[in-house]
Amino acid sequence: MTVTVNVQEAKTRLSELLARVEAGEDVVIARAGRPVARLTPEVRPPDRVWGLVQVTLGDDFFEPLPEEELAAWE
Repeated sequence: MTVTVNVQEAKTRLSELLARVEAGEDVVIARAGRPVARLTPEVRPPDRVWGLVQVTLGDDFFEPLPEEELAAWE
């Protein structure tokens, strides 16, 4: 559901409007009856789960690269 309020009403009822937004409603703020802004609930992306891929590094992983390999990166 969308609620439309004028700027003055939004200033005096901000806490109430934020509670309605937290409950899932949209609030449109209007100036002289013309919409200028919209308050919507914050949608946070789900937390990422790390470590789904098993990786085993060889013993030589941290060894310096051969000269020809280093030259290729320059």
